[in-house]
Amino acid sequence: MYSGNSRAEYISISHLSKKFDKDYVLKDVNAVLREGEIMGFLGPSGAGKTTTIKILTGQLRPTSGEARVLGINCDEIDERIYEQIGIVTDSSGVYERMSVYDNLKYFARLMNAPLENIDPLLKRIGLYEHRKKPAGKLSKGQKQRLVVARAVLHKPKVLFLDEPTSGLDPSTALEIHEMLQELKESGMAVFLTTHNMEEATKLCDHVALLNEGVIMEYGTPEEICLKYNRDKKYKVQLTDGSRFILRQNQETAEKIMSWIGGNRIETIHSCEPTLETVFLEVTGRELK
Repeated sequence: MYSGNSRAEYISISHLSKKFDKDYVLKDVNAVLREGEIMGFLGPSGAGKTTTIKILTGQLRPTSGEARVLGINCDEIDERIYEQIGIVTDSSGVYERMSVYDNLKYFARLMNAPLENIDPLLKRIGLYEHRKKPAGKLSKGQKQRLVVARAVLHKPKVLFLDEPTSGLDPSTALEIHEMLQELKESGMAVFLTTHNMEEATKLCDHVALLNEGVIMEYGTPEEICLKYNRDKKYKVQLTDGSRFILRQNQETAEKIMSWIGGNRIETIHSCEPTLETVFLEVTGRELK
């Protein structure tokens, strides 16, 4: 596991802006993603998340500012960088008539990845028993797992994921989350866009709350939630089933101590805001 800030900067974004016609879709965006970290760009549709990925992968040029991936200015990215990065977007399809195995074999040859990487990866994502099946016969969740597997087959340093679990059932989403944690622990850097704040809280080391192209908050999920924890409360359930939400004050402290002394507390939780409630507070917008 990696620790500290001695890790290499795999992505650096400095004062990045992008304008289409007269409208800015990104305005003065700054962020850093290091080796062995997951960074989340969070926000609703139209917030600028996909535009950021397109700039970072050389598909769009910024209007102003600078972005670097693996030390290369995004204005100068060519096909050579694709051997070091993986990309999953909503347009990442599979070759439906090819078998599951051949989908990965084709991509392995394209990316100069060893063919012996394929079987262990198919086993890891639970598709080994389907390896001879045409990819078009897979379920939606299985296809998404195949797309993620294809993006990491060549063991890239940076993985870009644009809403990777959108529309998936909870079980498949959990499998992808577990895989992302393993990739992170191996040192891969993951740039994740999502409107799912619960997913971001669970996975991300740092998050940027993006609204109409502007980063409203940037930091660890815990830092951001604690920053907006102004009205401190506790949720208490007693052994008799009664429940209370209590503000932090002397009276509450005495009451809780009394219940603890009488062995009457079943559960007790502090009530910090979630990333979703913070987003709603800073933008006035719900996530969709």
